[in-house]
Amino acid sequence: MISTTEIAPEIYRISVFVPDINLEFSHFLVRDEEPLLFHAGLRGMFPLLRQELSRLMDPAKLRHIGFSHFESDECGALNEWLQIAPSAQPVCGLVGAMVSVNDFAIRPARTLTRDDTFSTGRYTFRFIPTPHVPHGWDAGVLFEDSEKTLFCSDLFHQWGLHDPSTTSSIVERCQDALQQTEQGPFANYVPYTHHTGRILHDLAALQPKSLAIMHGSSFHGDGAQALNDLATVMKEVLGPRAEQGATATGMVGDS
Repeated sequence: MISTTEIAPEIYRISVFVPDINLEFSHFLVRDEEPLLFHAGLRGMFPLLRQELSRLMDPAKLRHIGFSHFESDECGALNEWLQIAPSAQPVCGLVGAMVSVNDFAIRPARTLTRDDTFSTGRYTFRFIPTPHVPHGWDAGVLFEDSEKTLFCSDLFHQWGLHDPSTTSSIVERCQDALQQTEQGPFANYVPYTHHTGRILHDLAALQPKSLAIMHGSSFHGDGAQALNDLATVMKEVLGPRAEQGATATGMVGDS
């Protein structure tokens, strides 16, 4: 099952629902002068995604293929997109390029540090490194400055099939998803480190208005509050028990 929704001006969510695992995989197309696809998707989904994206634009005109971290649902089909889009280039962080992408991809990556930006035309993006948030040393998120859309990757994971976007809080769904995941075969899907809270609070400081989420509904509203709430939820569900106990007695103040 595949669906396409415009979640911001010329930003399209192309989502594939896989009922066998009760999970949506969302890919985001920025249709602009230099089009960007964020999440190349699984290699097995490539024919379906290519067909759906073709309804919006000529895939050969893609210029940027971005993703958070080196994982099959993020970049499994990267080379397939690069083969049909001769001017396209992978876009990722320095660590991702060095340890994975430049060896895997058929074309060198455009490597971005925290201070770098790139433009697709009307939009300007920056890649923000978020090591091990949601997971992976190379992880990062993409932020668009003018519309303040944050491309979150696996953050705010929600099991099931949901509306493409919502203005209602998604944090309770995320809490349920984290709790379910920790109790099943995918335990430790999202790690928790002493940097997790700081990274999420730093993202909240960007004051995003929209959260483009890979697994589940995208969100429109107070993105800063959602990220700060997620920091609390992740600490409660994933944080060390000793740290939680210390926090309860006022010994630890950071989340």
